[in-house]
Amino acid sequence: MERTIITISESGRVNILSGNVWMSEMELVELFGVIVPTLRAAIKAIYKSGALSAITTLRCDLATPTSRTTFYNIEVVIALAFRLNTYESCRIRQKVLEGISHPQKAGINLFLMLKSVKTSIITILNKIISNRIAIIIIK
Repeated sequence: MERTIITISESGRVNILSGNVWMSEMELVELFGVIVPTLRAAIKAIYKSGALSAITTLRCDLATPTSRTTFYNIEVVIALAFRLNTYESCRIRQKVLEGISHPQKAGINLFLMLKSVKTSIITILNKIISNRIAIIIIK
């Protein structure tokens, strides 16, 4: 499984690389600056409250040929950031809220000139919308 993790630099900068965020229990302990029982209790409380489902947010994979490791996705990381009270969780909360209030505009602007094109416009538009591409159609 290809995965990325969230880290916090010594200066307090939260680094979230693009990709699938899946983190092991030990990576989460290090990220949030808590001990294992505290992390486990917080995860248990999140699942018990019904806020998240373990079916979609938890994955067990082989860490080595003889041992399995549990990984949690970005939803669990964000939920933990709002449940735990540490400096690190505060930094992650700030990063999440910053991303919500100031989303980065990623996309491509595509200019189409249509004269007598017989292609299915609906198909083109659906592909463009699904890829978050802004379009301007010029007749």
